[in-house]
Amino acid sequence: MNLAEIQRILEAQVIWGEGLEMREIFTCFGCDLMSDYLAYAKAKGLMLTGLCNSHVIRTAEMLDVQAIVFVRGKQPTQEMVDMARQRRIPLLSTNKLMFDSCGLLFAAGLQGG
Repeated sequence: MNLAEIQRILEAQVIWGEGLEMREIFTCFGCDLMSDYLAYAKAKGLMLTGLCNSHVIRTAEMLDVQAIVFVRGKQPTQEMVDMARQRRIPLLSTNKLMFDSCGLLFAAGLQGG
């Protein structure tokens, strides 16, 4: 599944990452605890989170995350956007809840991990 499909499914706004819509994503992990993300998520997946601080970007970089989706309408700070841009990590935001977002992506064929 590519990032454009994820954006459509989640009715998400692209905050940064225009031109990266065709980036392929095979797994997704949703959580607000970055320690859980580091312990359980697979590398190169999609990160779904409601946490909105610079630790999210740093964690994403460590696991080579392909994109970050902020749930519940959360918006990253300009500092976070700048960090993501430097690391080429697309950022999106959806008004959907974490549970709904994960369910919609799983139903569309994205695997957990």
